[in-house]
Amino acid sequence: MIATIAAKELRMLFSSPLAWITLGVLQGVLAWLFLNQVDAFLGLQAQLSLLANPPGVTELVVAPLFGAAAMLLLAVTPVLAMRLVAEERRNHTLPLLLSAPVSLLDIVLGKFLGLWVFLCLIITLATLMALSLLAGGRLDMGLLLANLSGLVLLAASLAALGLYFSCLTAHPAVAAISGIGASLGLWLLDIVSRDLGALQALSLLQHFERIIRGFLNSADVAYFLLFTAAFLMLSVRRLDQDRVRG
Repeated sequence: MIATIAAKELRMLFSSPLAWITLGVLQGVLAWLFLNQVDAFLGLQAQLSLLANPPGVTELVVAPLFGAAAMLLLAVTPVLAMRLVAEERRNHTLPLLLSAPVSLLDIVLGKFLGLWVFLCLIITLATLMALSLLAGGRLDMGLLLANLSGLVLLAASLAALGLYFSCLTAHPAVAAISGIGASLGLWLLDIVSRDLGALQALSLLQHFERIIRGFLNSADVAYFLLFTAAFLMLSVRRLDQDRVRG
């Protein structure tokens, strides 16, 4: 049942112009950034040749590409997530969904997976850009996998956060604005945590930045998994309140 709901959400995403426009714009922006990073890397070859242990193309091209992809996902995920539940409530189809012979957890997970798979498609296309560099040189596959893992975990966290805000209202636009506000709060927390070390443990982007530098440890992975699980459970709790009220 989870797979059925996820497939339905994916079909609805791909049937809307918003998803295709978002996909096209993001890939255009990432391609432009990628080509600029490659051009800058080629321009630095003379200086890099003088260093005993110069950074490679993975550090100077791939890591910045994935960092830019993270900031773009931070901005667009709330817009993609806004209709997941809010539109069901606005169209008065939510009571029918809640009365179906399926658990609330299955509903939440299905909608979450549908959005997450779409975000992973964006990440896959960015990864293919990075892998194209193999045609002209070598990549640090360990660092590439760390960047890929960090971006997939970040996408899961943002999808869960966006889904929760969609559960709170009957207006997709309000859900999108609330999600963008939360994303802005996460970005500001990242800035503040650089000066206040005590907040680093709470900063989503600080954990992500550690992973994309190649430090893939269990604490950072656990943070993303707990963040995602927490907002999925909050979404289930919110839908349960709707079902109780009828």
